[in-house]
Amino acid sequence: MLTFYSDDHHLHHGSCELIDGQLMPCFEKPQRADHILQRVKDRQLGDIHAPKDFGRAPIERIHSAAYLDFFKGAWERWQAQNGNGDLLPFTWPARTLRPVIPTDLHGQLGYYSFDGGAPITAGTWQAAYSAAQVALSAQQEIANGAHSAFALCRPPGHHAAGELMGGYCYLNNAAIAAQAFIDQGKQRVAILDVDYHHGNGTQDIFYTRDDVLFTSIHGDPAEEFPFFLGYSDERGEGAGEGCNFNYPLPMGSPWEVWSAALDQACERIAEYDAEVIVVSLGVDTFKDDPISQFKLDSPDYLAIGKRIAALGKPTLFVMEGGYAVEAIGVNAVNVLEGFEGA
Repeated sequence: MLTFYSDDHHLHHGSCELIDGQLMPCFEKPQRADHILQRVKDRQLGDIHAPKDFGRAPIERIHSAAYLDFFKGAWERWQAQNGNGDLLPFTWPARTLRPVIPTDLHGQLGYYSFDGGAPITAGTWQAAYSAAQVALSAQQEIANGAHSAFALCRPPGHHAAGELMGGYCYLNNAAIAAQAFIDQGKQRVAILDVDYHHGNGTQDIFYTRDDVLFTSIHGDPAEEFPFFLGYSDERGEGAGEGCNFNYPLPMGSPWEVWSAALDQACERIAEYDAEVIVVSLGVDTFKDDPISQFKLDSPDYLAIGKRIAALGKPTLFVMEGGYAVEAIGVNAVNVLEGFEGA
């Protein structure tokens, strides 16, 4: 299995985040991708390639030009204002406010964010842009006939919607890749999101469409981030009705409970008869993850890969979350080796 990767991810390194009332070092940090890359090398998973540059056009199939222009230029504007430290929002257009786009930098940042978990630093745009190119390069590998490929993306992407950043995510790498498959002639693409947190951005992007099936196994949003999307009664709208399936699980769910949900999601994908599968590969379901509450262990990730392989479809793995840094490489690569071994 080929891995696509860019060192540009090191350009994005937030200084801190607010967790339980305390400013703490960011859990989403460069060492995450470094550990996965090293494990790919240690296990001799396959060749590692730098991404090609497909430009902004395929990204604009998912994200609006206005959003991308704001994101790309935000840091320069912040520096022109003598900004100190990371650029973070502090005001959002909540339910009683108007969803207008102010001219002020902070007002625009609030408009294009849904939480304070996506700091913009000097290198954030380039890191996110390169991550999208990583996903597109791996997508092209499969479009050219490969059965599988791994997009080692950082920062992750599944919380990012068409005009929203948040939850460590800026550009939705999995959605960009899925759209590329559609634009190249596929009629049915399935996205399987196995990250602990619901892929609210991905769901929103494809919610009214029937050419992309979205399935997600995640912590129950009644008690877990992102709280406001990911419930089991969200089944799609319009043409997309019946093409969205959420499997929210209670905190502390063990492998037996989680794997039963995986079976259900895979059955939906098989019924949909997807031509290709995009896996949003989060491994924050691990029992020792510092910000997640499931109880999967490292051998379970081999079984995840085997179950996905049983679908018999070309599969693109796109890296998402996972914050137990010392174990992230083992767990992510176990999924890939389980898939390949099957």
